Amino acid sequence: MEVNAWPNCLKCTEGNLLPLSDFGSQGAPIHYKAWVCSNPDCDFNIKIRNGDVYRDEPIHDGTSHNPRMR
Repeated sequence: MEVNAWPNCLKCTEGNLLPLSDFGSQGAPIHYKAWVCSNPDCDFNIKIRNGDVYRDEPIHDGTSHNPRMR
């Protein structure tokens, strides 16, 4: 693997796994909480939630998301 290259998706072999980060309930950053295939036809993903690992959960495009008021 070359420097700054993301790993290949082993499911479709066409895309790369891209890391996603988030923030915990106390606001601390959680780096690489999820990995998602860059191939839109693949939808492979792997996520960590509360210490458990989840694979191939449904991916939503966010159009129905209602932002919370602060």
